[in-house]
Amino acid sequence: MKKICAVSGAEFEITETDLQFYQKMGVPPPTLCPDERMRRRLAHRNERNFFRRKCDLCHQDIIAIYPDDVPFPVYCPTCWWSDGWDRFAHGQEFDFSRSFFPQFQELQQKVPRISMVLVNAENSQFCNFTGDLKNCYLCFGSIFCEDCLYGNPYYSKSCLDILVSRDCELAYDCVDSSGLYQVAFCQNSKNCSDSWFLKDCIGCDHCFGCVNLRHKSYYFLNQQCSKQEWEQKIEALGLGRFSQIQKLKQSFSDFVTQFPQRFAYLVQCERCTGDHLVNCKNTHDSYFSKNLEGCAHMVQTIDMQHSYDVNYMENCEWIVDSFGAYRNHNLRFGNTVYESSDADYCDFCVNNIRDCFGCIGLKHAQYCIFNKQYSQKEFVALRKKIIAHMQETGEWGEFFPIELSPFPYNESVSFEYFPLPKEDVLARGWRWRDKDQKKFLPATLSVIPDDIRDVDQNICSEVLSCHQCQKNYKIQTFELAFYQKMNLPIPRFCPDCRHADRLALRNPRKLFSCTCDCCSAPIQTTFAPERPEKVFCEKCYQNAVN
Repeated sequence: MKKICAVSGAEFEITETDLQFYQKMGVPPPTLCPDERMRRRLAHRNERNFFRRKCDLCHQDIIAIYPDDVPFPVYCPTCWWSDGWDRFAHGQEFDFSRSFFPQFQELQQKVPRISMVLVNAENSQFCNFTGDLKNCYLCFGSIFCEDCLYGNPYYSKSCLDILVSRDCELAYDCVDSSGLYQVAFCQNSKNCSDSWFLKDCIGCDHCFGCVNLRHKSYYFLNQQCSKQEWEQKIEALGLGRFSQIQKLKQSFSDFVTQFPQRFAYLVQCERCTGDHLVNCKNTHDSYFSKNLEGCAHMVQTIDMQHSYDVNYMENCEWIVDSFGAYRNHNLRFGNTVYESSDADYCDFCVNNIRDCFGCIGLKHAQYCIFNKQYSQKEFVALRKKIIAHMQETGEWGEFFPIELSPFPYNESVSFEYFPLPKEDVLARGWRWRDKDQKKFLPATLSVIPDDIRDVDQNICSEVLSCHQCQKNYKIQTFELAFYQKMNLPIPRFCPDCRHADRLALRNPRKLFSCTCDCCSAPIQTTFAPERPEKVFCEKCYQNAVN
């Protein structure tokens, strides 16, 4: 079945398998294409924009993802998780003379929201959507990390500026990698150590500027060296100088284009399409995910079954058009819902949520609609009636509109992947927040030493200014020690601009139908046809790598 997206006008396909899934979930086929569905979900998530304000319950000064001018109360994590407030105080009855989403928005503006999503955080208060962190700073979506700064590490220690990388230690500026030790400037690699500038390498150590290598030691620009030769070359590079690193980044980017690129990273996958998938089966148009079966349009998910259109989720099954959750069963259109079953249109509801509809901020609840308690019989009858009403208004089967997001579009994750100019955002009826330029201070250190060997402890007391966006940033004491240990220069760009640079290294989460540049076999790849790289199918790629 071919459909036309109601927003973008793009044509998209819904297969017979898709129709069977939607029928099983009791929802109609989507009216938006996969990209617009993801844009709509991610517009409801702010990870990286923080504000200083007071908790509306304990009145302590806090850091929050909401400024102090939002209409709803904002509680610090301690207050929000406590039993010191009534989660049903703002419950309301459903009004069948009105549509669902405006009524839900009224509830949104009354129920307290948590300032930051921090679970078991020790000295890591400037992180968000994280769990089990110690001594971490500006990490997002991370779990089980220690002494990590700036990025999205998982199960890692002493790492800086890494994007969705796992089981790493002393890693810097690495993207989509795992099992790294003392590695800098690395992408799509695993189980490597003591190396710089790697792309798609496995099991390598003491390598510099290498691409597509397997289990190699002492390689320089894909050429074998003796240990002495390699060490002499590394010493001559001057890796501690910022000017040199900038040149090396560009030269390595040019060097990579000489080598065949893998059409997709599909490891132990059966009947799958997408990129960066591990141990998946019957999964399509999905990315950066592991252990999926019977899924489609998934991004950054683990241990999922029979689910469509999901981001940031683990250990779930039978999920449709939802994000930010774990341990859920039979969830429709959920925003950050934890440990639930049979829930619809719920927003940040946690800890054993059962049979809830249109609820916000509930904990240990069952048979609730709009934060109002019902008996089982009342709930079943009312839910059925509301769904029929939403079918008439055209709301049933649609995720929360972007207009209901508590965040301006340019402060949401959606803006990272689907950027739009301010005028286009406002024309679509979405909110935009202008940055307050007055908050940027003049740099107290106008010239940063080029070589890390010329930097002393005093830099940690200086205010620096990003060379790209002029935003202020500082060097943390642990951060300086890391740069000195790794012989890496002080960055000239703020954490947000460095994050954007890492995102730019990735291919888009979109598939193109092409042919292998070696054997002409048909492939589906995230490399657009007009790009200059040579893209090989799996068989040809494996024959080409060392």
